[in-house]
Amino acid sequence: MKQNPKITRIEIYKTSIDFVEPFRIAIGEIKRGNGLAVCIHTDSGLIGTGEGAPYSFITGETQETCFEVAQVLARILIGKNPLAIEDRIHDMDTFIVHNSTAKCAFDNALYDILAKQAGLPLYALLGGEKEVLITDFTIGIGSPEKMTSRAKEYVQEGASSIKVKLGTTYHADIERIEAIREAIGWNIALRIDANQGWDTFTAIKTLQALEKFDIDFCEEPVAHWNNAAMKEVHEKSPIAIMADESIFDHHDAMRLASMRACTYFNIKLAKAGGINKGLMINAVGESAGIACMVGGMFETRVGISAGSHLISARKNIRFADLDSTHHYSYDPVIGGVIFEGCKVTLPDDPGIGAEFDPAFLNDLQKKIIQ
Repeated sequence: MKQNPKITRIEIYKTSIDFVEPFRIAIGEIKRGNGLAVCIHTDSGLIGTGEGAPYSFITGETQETCFEVAQVLARILIGKNPLAIEDRIHDMDTFIVHNSTAKCAFDNALYDILAKQAGLPLYALLGGEKEVLITDFTIGIGSPEKMTSRAKEYVQEGASSIKVKLGTTYHADIERIEAIREAIGWNIALRIDANQGWDTFTAIKTLQALEKFDIDFCEEPVAHWNNAAMKEVHEKSPIAIMADESIFDHHDAMRLASMRACTYFNIKLAKAGGINKGLMINAVGESAGIACMVGGMFETRVGISAGSHLISARKNIRFADLDSTHHYSYDPVIGGVIFEGCKVTLPDDPGIGAEFDPAFLNDLQKKIIQ
């Protein structure tokens, strides 16, 4: 009987990459990606790579907290079987609650090892088929003129759908969408994301006024904790509502589905804790007739590749928001998904198919647990 592999060494890195320019949403501004990279080594020679992208105003985590928690989680996992992912997730969840971004990095690395062990790309291991995905391109909050200019640039680069960050005031948000729609025409899909920026009254009023601009959906119109308000907005809005910050894991998905509080779920691996919980969220959504999107938290192409495998593995995941790497001034990833305009193509390599450039990792602060 073949012996199961064991985890022998875990490398934990603080990754930092500047943005081309600051990116503003309703609840904060982001100037650089401060993330977490994890490399899990096994006695069989297989190495799994994972990433977490923390943002304190969404997950309650920072790069510093993730780095410290990751060291503790690594000590728990050393010596154990990386292929028994359910057990390894249970180990982490029973030791410390929340901390989804730190757990995401380990989850991704474990699935990378599992698929490499099977000799399959992760989407195939999960029962999916390789597809060319279509991502939207996201515009941060700014003046109508600046946002319109960026929208036209994205269309010239091949975008077929654009997501616009809103969540300020009724008149300002209407002005932004009116200017963008006029500039790009009606053949480009528009999506909006308020990032919890509106109160209930403003959300309903704004969404009703935006109906004429043919909006696909609106993400998280009100405060993440106010599920009752989201349900009210959902019932009175002519535009479909997508839950984002209000849905971290499958328990949140079950609650929102039971309340009939939204039309769609946005699965973000850093919020969910990785692929394992992402699959559970989608299963709840599919059971309730709620389609899903996989979005990002400014991951590099390592994290984006992991999310792309999840999309390709499940038909109920209908939307992709995978453009975070376009905001970076530098790409530190070898392999991974390939972008051609709005088209995203997965690699054929076993596992997730993406890893960090060793030259990039060599310059980073790190901890080794073994």
